[in-house]
Amino acid sequence: MTLLLNLTAAHAALGRLLDHLRSMLLLATRFYVGWQFWKSGWLKVSSWSSTLDLFRTEYHVPVLPPEIAAVTGASGELFFPALLFLGLFGRVGALGAFFVNAMAVISYRQVLLAEGSEAALGQHVLWGFMLLALAVFGPGRISLDAWLERRNAARCRPSSPAIPA
Repeated sequence: MTLLLNLTAAHAALGRLLDHLRSMLLLATRFYVGWQFWKSGWLKVSSWSSTLDLFRTEYHVPVLPPEIAAVTGASGELFFPALLFLGLFGRVGALGAFFVNAMAVISYRQVLLAEGSEAALGQHVLWGFMLLALAVFGPGRISLDAWLERRNAARCRPSSPAIPA
């Protein structure tokens, strides 16, 4: 029983040590996954005629006409990563990028689900899990969200201690 208690105490100490890395890990995750989407969005807007051709011929976005799907896709790939980079409305940025990622898989399924494309699909799955983790855990202490929450909490505190009646 003593061995189990000692192992439990060591495990708790390891957890406390790793807790100090949480915000750095969330920051790195925000930047890594945000960069993947930002690059794609930037490529779309920098070569707009090619983007429109791809949306007309390769990407099969359900419901939306190709031109609107192209604008929506490029906008999402630039807007949501910007939120992730800043850590501003980080959960919204993560969920938005998650849905952009899901739409990319749905729209390009004929390639991503084909034999031999497991690695490409695996990247989208990895990004999806990273984005869900950011949505669940938030952007961390190194974010504008955390700064705004601290600032708002400070504004809500009473400036002087309450006087007992």
